[in-house]
Amino acid sequence: PEAQCLPIPQDFTYVQAAALPETFFTVWSNVFDRAALKPDEVLLIHGGSSGIGTTAIQMAKAWGAKVIVTAGSDDKCNACSSLGADLAINYQEDDFVEAVKEFTQGRGANVILDMVGGEYLQKNLKVAALEGRIVNIAYLQGPVAKVNFLPIMLKRLVVTGSTLRPQSPKAKAAIAQALNQQMWPLLDSGRIQPVIAATYPLEQVIDAHQLMESNAHIGKIILEP
Repeated sequence: PEAQCLPIPQDFTYVQAAALPETFFTVWSNVFDRAALKPDEVLLIHGGSSGIGTTAIQMAKAWGAKVIVTAGSDDKCNACSSLGADLAINYQEDDFVEAVKEFTQGRGANVILDMVGGEYLQKNLKVAALEGRIVNIAYLQGPVAKVNFLPIMLKRLVVTGSTLRPQSPKAKAAIAQALNQQMWPLLDSGRIQPVIAATYPLEQVIDAHQLMESNAHIGKIILEP
């Protein structure tokens, strides 16, 4: 539908433009619409080096928020820091709950964007600040876990989530309009750039999937017909 379309930003190639819609729509609708991230709040992003993560870092920093990410290697953490993350935690080596509490002087994260699930569901409740908002957009470790929900009451937390594709054309059009007003000028000016890990010709789609499954990439993987 026409109302869901956005212009290709200034000086962008088609490959760069292809890296934008899914991640920008997802981050805007969850972090800014549902979780209502405010300037000066702390956003915790799990999977900071993913396509969603690298987008969320830049959007949140442009919004004036502080950003903490978790990632699975020092190289990925360094990449997140180079995009503006205030703290990048290697979850293979450090407990992100303790690291976030230390960084925030015990207050915790105001908004948490989680695509991991599993044991992170309980940890997110521990690390959330008072009046915090936790948004689930995927469950790489699974959607089922044993969780103590008492922190939701004690901290007055909001736990929510969404998927993008089943939403109505009208809802998607509203996201597109908000992005065009709030974020597209930052793409036009070069302040925000998509992070592209690799580009494959369409006939090498198997290689692209193998890179995705290796979890070694940073940013988006693009197929070019």
